[in-house]
Amino acid sequence: MFKSNKLSKIKIIQHGFFNKIGGKSTGIYKSLNCGIGSKDKKDNVKKNLEIVRKKIGNNSKKIFLLQQFHSNKIIYLNNEKLLNRTRPKADAIITDQTKIPIGILTADCAPILLCDKKRKMIAAIHAGWKGVYKDILDRVIRFMINKGCKHCNITAAIGPCISVKNYEVKNDFQKKFLKKNKQNQKFFKKKNSKIYFDLTKYIYFKLKNNKIKFIDSLNIDTYDNKNNFYSSRRAMKLNENDYGRNISIIMIK
Repeated sequence: MFKSNKLSKIKIIQHGFFNKIGGKSTGIYKSLNCGIGSKDKKDNVKKNLEIVRKKIGNNSKKIFLLQQFHSNKIIYLNNEKLLNRTRPKADAIITDQTKIPIGILTADCAPILLCDKKRKMIAAIHAGWKGVYKDILDRVIRFMINKGCKHCNITAAIGPCISVKNYEVKNDFQKKFLKKNKQNQKFFKKKNSKIYFDLTKYIYFKLKNNKIKFIDSLNIDTYDNKNNFYSSRRAMKLNENDYGRNISIIMIK
């Protein structure tokens, strides 16, 4: 489990960015696969989620997860009744409830955890390029501000995700971003006639653009095997028919 130095200073929360070490799954899912939507044995995934829940807090309630689909849709978890619902389709969770761990699943996309320490409100965001392009960060921060948060009290942590050196993209991908804003050119690199996208840098820029001052970036590459994270791109390269999912969690104590 990895932690953000900045989020660790906030005493009202627990958080963690988990890699694939310490679980019950086997084969290509070895070992802490938390992907409910993966083809892994459901029983193993449930056991893995329970391991994560206990690490975040023994007295915590069930981990609240989403059915993620690369959107800009937000779920506001403002009462415990929502815990019994089937996983809602969205890519960000916001809550001010205590002892409810909210989690995001990734396998190269960026998990982003937010906390307003004064308002005691947290958010967990699944930020792949599609979600960030569709302004999911702007929507989450705007929602939090409308609920009484202040920009100056929000701390953000960008968790492990694919690094620029391993994120090769097509020309059409770059054109899409440049059409939105020509200044987006700075998030692309060219090497040996190939184009690479810097997802972390783009997220950092978007957070700054939303007046968030306290930003922590873990700068851990999920594609790099030595970091022990699940990676969809690496799985594709190895011709594996599926891949595990990393989980990132935040909870108000």
